[in-house]
Amino acid sequence: MVKHYRSRIRIYFEILETIRLEGRAPPTHILYRANLSHERLQRYLAELKQVGAIEELVEDGRRWYRLTAKGANLLAALRRVIEFMEALGLPC
Repeated sequence: MVKHYRSRIRIYFEILETIRLEGRAPPTHILYRANLSHERLQRYLAELKQVGAIEELVEDGRRWYRLTAKGANLLAALRRVIEFMEALGLPC
């Protein structure tokens, strides 16, 4: 059996899509839906925050993440890339 690893594109997509679906998402929801370890999730969230795709909110001591306009544009672009790669039969 050949194991296919998810690309960074797919992981970014899954994180952003989770946040989009929930409007704002706590880290645990993103962790479970994107199937990432806590360490990897923190690394990806930091990267997405650094480029301005998501913003972190803190309310009553709880952390939440929401998409920025840049993040919504990135999500749409990633969706197109993934669809294109799948149409060609390429893993992503």
